[in-house]
Amino acid sequence: MKSTAEIRQMFLDFFHSKGHEIVESSSLVPHNDPSLLFTNAGMNQFKDVFLGVDNRAYSRATTAQRCVRAGGKHNDLDNVGYTARHHTFFEMLGNFSFGDYFKRDAIHFAWELLTGEGWFNLPKERLLVTVYETDDEAFNIWANEIGIPQEKIIRIGDNKGAPYASDNFWQMGDTGPCGPCSEIFYDHGDHIWGGPPGSPEEDGDRFIEIWNIVFMQFNRHADGTMEPLPKPSVDTGMGLERISAVLQHVNSNYEIDLFKVLIQDTAKVIGLTDLHNKSLRVIADHIRSCAFLIADGVLPSNEGRGYVLRRIIRRAVRHGHMLGAKNVFFYKLVQSLINVMASAGDQLAKKQKLVEDTLKSEEEQFLKTLERGLFLLNQELTKIQSNQLSGEVAFKLYDTYGFPFDLTADVCREKDITVDEAGFNQCMEAQRNRSREADNFSIDYSNTIKFDGETQFLGYEVNELTATVVAIFQQGKSVNRIDQGDEAVIILDKTPFYGESGGQVGDKGILTATNINFEVVDSQKYGKNIGHIGHLLQGQLQVGDKIAAIINDELRARIRRNHSATHLLQAALQRILGSHVQQKGSLVNDNYLRFDFSHTQPIALAQIQEIENLVNQQIRRNYPVLVELMPIDEAKNKGAMALFGEKYEDIVRVLTMGDFSIELCGGTHVKRTGDIGFFKIISESSIASGVRRIEATTGQIAIDLVHDDSNQLNNIMSLLKVDKNGVVPRLSLLVEQVKLLEKSIEQLKSQQAVQESAQLLNNVETINNKKLLVARIDNTEPKVLREMIDGLKNQLKSGVIVLAAVNTDKISLAIGVTKDLTEQIKAGILVSQLAAKVGGKGGGRPDFAQAGGSDISVLPEALSLIRNEIGEKLKTI
Repeated sequence: MKSTAEIRQMFLDFFHSKGHEIVESSSLVPHNDPSLLFTNAGMNQFKDVFLGVDNRAYSRATTAQRCVRAGGKHNDLDNVGYTARHHTFFEMLGNFSFGDYFKRDAIHFAWELLTGEGWFNLPKERLLVTVYETDDEAFNIWANEIGIPQEKIIRIGDNKGAPYASDNFWQMGDTGPCGPCSEIFYDHGDHIWGGPPGSPEEDGDRFIEIWNIVFMQFNRHADGTMEPLPKPSVDTGMGLERISAVLQHVNSNYEIDLFKVLIQDTAKVIGLTDLHNKSLRVIADHIRSCAFLIADGVLPSNEGRGYVLRRIIRRAVRHGHMLGAKNVFFYKLVQSLINVMASAGDQLAKKQKLVEDTLKSEEEQFLKTLERGLFLLNQELTKIQSNQLSGEVAFKLYDTYGFPFDLTADVCREKDITVDEAGFNQCMEAQRNRSREADNFSIDYSNTIKFDGETQFLGYEVNELTATVVAIFQQGKSVNRIDQGDEAVIILDKTPFYGESGGQVGDKGILTATNINFEVVDSQKYGKNIGHIGHLLQGQLQVGDKIAAIINDELRARIRRNHSATHLLQAALQRILGSHVQQKGSLVNDNYLRFDFSHTQPIALAQIQEIENLVNQQIRRNYPVLVELMPIDEAKNKGAMALFGEKYEDIVRVLTMGDFSIELCGGTHVKRTGDIGFFKIISESSIASGVRRIEATTGQIAIDLVHDDSNQLNNIMSLLKVDKNGVVPRLSLLVEQVKLLEKSIEQLKSQQAVQESAQLLNNVETINNKKLLVARIDNTEPKVLREMIDGLKNQLKSGVIVLAAVNTDKISLAIGVTKDLTEQIKAGILVSQLAAKVGGKGGGRPDFAQAGGSDISVLPEALSLIRNEIGEKLKTI
């Protein structure tokens, strides 16, 4: 029986033998692709190739791509563990043709790999295929060349309510490359329920799709027009876990060798003997997605990709504790995962400590969250008026505190309380709708600038040159000419302008000729071209014009200093904080640099000063900045730092600064480190769980910053009338004096509250032997109102107090109810009613509650109404 690792390698070897380049799996975080939350298909890293905005040295490729489907449009999270084939993480085997071969070769390759004796050797009679309803070409290849009986070739039409909306018609998005599919199914046998694709029983497990071959031959425009592609291409996908189940003669993906090991190791870590529990499947699946997401740079957070990762971790941890896990366990499975992934786990092995530390920390935090959630749930249960907990409360526990709905239901069940599940689902759907409305992971591919040429970038050597205008774009459309006042994107055959990439902003400057002046406000990359974005200040500019391209060299000089300092900063961080420091993002412009990196603790002031000193030491050493071009493997062997997931060419640019820093980088840099002048850190902060941010600057701006600090200190010295050494003692003394004064003020306010409370007793009404006081006391703070109510309750013994205060343009409300009346009259309900009348909201306990409001004009009427309502209730008690 072939192992999963062997099957992965056989697939790659087969297509390599057919002239395909074996391309490494890309990161789970898509590179420069705003349309995707995570990499969810093998073709993602080739999207620009299919769109025609990127060219590769090969026209055939094959991959084993790591994918995650746990957020965005493709979300299998809730099904994992309860079906035989759903996963949050899976590997997609694929072969691709970029304008090379098309339907005939793609079909023949697939059949040879699946049925060939030296390859997968599947019985041909167990296979059947589908084609798009009108795709006669694919049908005839399967029937006449491969020899599949026609009754086993199923045509699937437009079964999703619109033209080209079919299970057998694939599209990248609402616009962009698309085309008909041909799917290959495996028949597990009539002992398993299910029917062939297109039948009423197609959702059964007998016929399983193992491969999808997409024939990309159209470009769909926003208006629905289907334009034939100039170079029809092929994109295929075969789930490694599915084909492994077939080749290992099991019906569930969770029974293949890879999952057997993970499930066994999970049970061992938890101390469980029942290996058939579905929660074990959940944990075994989730450790794969969590570990690889962290290795690819995603860290748990409360938004975006980090929020999805946090949800997956918490789901796994909850299932572990449902199985009886007593301690933190999830991180202990990382080593087992590395073992079973074989060569596909090499990248994970390099990040093992980071992955384990992150998972352990997140689980420890969630266990505290569980405790907090239980406490809050029990608090809510004491407030309910019936035997049902509202769906809103259950959703708040879930959404705000990460407390799962089913755990809420379990706790309530023990107390004979039900949960409004329909209300919870309504809140959940409302949140999904908000998320969809706010979802910015979308793009109109038809509006992307596409140009077949390649701009020659000469900005490493020169700041200005003469170039030819080869294309002009306005709103994504190619035009031949623009006039004065027009905004446009200009493409030149060569340029000194750096197109934004690698965190470095694009250059600014001018494009000029006789009677022509085009201001460049930004420079961006469009495939292999650099677009000069701006507006024509003078004249008329057209394709073919010769023009001088001149960058703003002062801005460029400041950018160079900041970019080179970023390299020194990263090296310094790794030396001082540890080798775990990895870049998580950066921005380099002419004013400052921003560097995001993995680190779990705030950086102490002494460490910040040490980092500054180390960077400035390298600046003073005035190292030459050595630039070399070399093959990427040679660069990595030399120790050059590279960003995982970043797309690098075969030949890369390596920057070396003495024996201190060596990195892959395509940006612009100083000639020697001494050119940076001076380095100063502006701030250090946290931007996400496990991610810190440093902002810094260089050169004259850094010197100006030091001068500003010095001026501030001189101003403080002048105000305090002390020298530099006396500033801290003097400020400490002033802080203590302020604290004493604030304490005195609080005491005076308390005395005032007692005096005013005594005066208010004259306004107390007696109703049915109970006391009622409704009063307005302006210019009284909410804290004082509370103290007054506490004192009044002690004096009234049995009664209700309602106090209102207007402070400038805001209303403060406070209501107190003595303990003997809280069963019949609840302060929280009363204050909510009163606040609603004055345009506010609030709440609290049955014996005391506070609120705010803003509509002062209706306050007298609102107090009168609440006084009458309470009076009527007191008459019945």
